[in-house]
Amino acid sequence: MLVSPTLLYALALLLLPILIVFAYSFWSQDYLTIDHSFTLDNYRTALGEPIYQDLLWRSLTISLVVSLITVMVSYPIAWFISFHGGVHKSLWLFLITVPCWTSYLLRVMSWKVILGYQGVLNTGLMSTGLIDKPVTSLLYNSNAVVITLVHSWAAFAILPIFVSLEKIDRSLIEAAHDLGDNKIRSFLRVTLPLSLPGVISAFLIVMIPTVGDYVTPKLVGGKDGVMIATAIQAQFGKGANWPLGAALSVTTMVVVSVMAGAVVLALKFFVRRIR
Repeated sequence: MLVSPTLLYALALLLLPILIVFAYSFWSQDYLTIDHSFTLDNYRTALGEPIYQDLLWRSLTISLVVSLITVMVSYPIAWFISFHGGVHKSLWLFLITVPCWTSYLLRVMSWKVILGYQGVLNTGLMSTGLIDKPVTSLLYNSNAVVITLVHSWAAFAILPIFVSLEKIDRSLIEAAHDLGDNKIRSFLRVTLPLSLPGVISAFLIVMIPTVGDYVTPKLVGGKDGVMIATAIQAQFGKGANWPLGAALSVTTMVVVSVMAGAVVLALKFFVRRIR
């Protein structure tokens, strides 16, 4: 009886919206009129149109690259805080979360200022004499989207990895050293495998939201950084085709779920191979 209200609340907020979107994906729309007749035309368009295929593939690629880079950048930071933070661990974690106090939109706009034609990075490179004129390839492309997303989601990846590292029994690492392992080998055989749950959590925390990110590609991506969320928003907005937008959403969710499962299995296989 105590669990039931919470369960119903969770179902109403999480499952019900997904079911509504799923239902819309099998309907059709003529301007403002929704035809509730069952049809698969929306999925044929979502999976068959080259433009949507390209956007989905680009979104998955960018999301995967962002997740990998974010985890690779976050792991050393989390490891340092866990093993060398000492009594200042809380302070380090506090400093890491400080950028999250500001608006997500403001953080994206700050990268637009840094990577712009007359931005901080170009100005700094020109002042040092490394370049003669501003570099135009820093902004309004997929690279700018990747850089901005990595910075925005790094803190969310550091925390689960840190928690996983904190749970490791330090005596296991000492035992590995006593048995002849050096620091690198003990890290690969003990620390990394035991921290894998945190790595997987961090990877999924970053990958799943970034596939559907709309703001970042809109502000710093340009035409080369457009992702599937832009097409979905267009169908729910100016396109006035909610069923097609729903089909694109469902297709993206399914593909991301499959890719997330494949990545988790790949990470586990990788850890088994290096042990």
